[in-house]
Order: sequence, then C-alpha cells, then structure tokens
Amino acid sequence: MGFDDKGKEGAAPDAPETHHEGSGDERGTALSRHTSEGSIPAPTEDEEEDVERKIDLGPQCTLKEQLEKDKDDESLRRWKEQLLGSVDINAVGESLEPEVKILSLAIKAAGREDIVLPIPESGNPEGLWFTLKEGSRYSLMFTFQVSHNIVSGLKYTNTVWKTGLKVDSTKEMIGTFSPQAEPYTHEMPEETTPSGLFARGTYSARSKFVDDDNKLYLEINYTFDIKKDWL
Repeated sequence: MGFDDKGKEGAAPDAPETHHEGSGDERGTALSRHTSEGSIPAPTEDEEEDVERKIDLGPQCTLKEQLEKDKDDESLRRWKEQLLGSVDINAVGESLEPEVKILSLAIKAAGREDIVLPIPESGNPEGLWFTLKEGSRYSLMFTFQVSHNIVSGLKYTNTVWKTGLKVDSTKEMIGTFSPQAEPYTHEMPEETTPSGLFARGTYSARSKFVDDDNKLYLEINYTFDIKKDWL
C-alpha cells in the first residue's frame, strides 16, 4: 500500500531487505486522470519475474530432521535452538510444508485508533476495504501465525493501480520464523499518502505473501479510497 518514493529499511528477524519502486512520470500520468474504480490488472512483469527467479533450496526437512542434522556442530545447534525457541517438536507433527495464516492487517496513524482489517475467508474483501486521508503518515502492521515447520524468507509484495495504471510497487522481506502458538507481528516502515485533487479517488491493489520457495500463502485483491479526511 506504499506511496513514498524514498528507499526504506524495515527490521525483520533475519536479514531484511525492502525494495520500493515508483516512477515520477508514471505517478504524474496516473494522478492526472479522472477517478474511476478499475478492476485488478493482470500480473505485472515484476510479479512474473519473481516466479521465474525461484531458487532450488534442496529437499525440505521436518523439524525433527532439522534438529538431527549437523547435531555435532555446536554453533549450528545453538542457532537452531534459538530459532525454534520453546517449540514443542512433538506437537508440530512431521509436516514438511510450513503453514502461514495472515490473521489481520492494521493501518496505524498517529493520533488515531488503528484500523484493523480482518482477512475475509475468500481472501478478497467485497467493495471498498478502507479509506486513507490524503497527505497522512501511516504504517501497515501484519499479524500472522506460523505452524507445522519453519517458514524461510517470508515476503510481502504490494502493487497499486489507479485508472488501470500502476502507480506504486512495494516489496518487503519480513523474515524467517519457526512455528509457535502465539501470533507474530510485523510493522512496515512509515509512508505518506499523496495529496491534492488528482491524488484523491479510488485505487485498486494486489497484496501477496510468499516465501523463498515462492509458496503463496495469501493473495488479496482490494480497492481503497484516498479522501480529504479519514472516515
């Protein structure tokens, strides 16, 4: 949901990497058109490239197998114990595939209560999902749960369109997480919504959560408004 053109860094459990792209010419063109609610366009070249860049990370292992591997290496053993924390190995089963469930997204703005957006069962909200105030600073926070196995390189991507033209694209490396009963939270760097007559209107967006294996855990297609004030 990003709009800032400045490079941003976000903290994450391992080596986070944030990539934010946007073109001034592209933005100017998009905001000079009349407002309309467009459908979600087909995947962009950037999104297709992500699929093509999938790396073979080798065979997956269950958590028990992970602990057995390199058990004579003291440094690796300590690192695994730190990563897994208090995970009950017997409780997570023998599943190879990690499971990540995105529980909610929240929009945080200073001086206002958080706008908590529960994830619909279908993954796609019906109608307008939320409204942002023009020129306001806000951040996005995810709440998610990991089960079964370690998820490696969980990543968030978001693409925004206005009148069918891409006006913003954001990528954020969230990190690597072990399964646990308690949900995790991750807050994105603060951003600023555009302002002015041509910035107001309805936008369409697509958000995805994928891991290093390019496994898709959630895709949300939604619309939102930018108005003079919060609702």
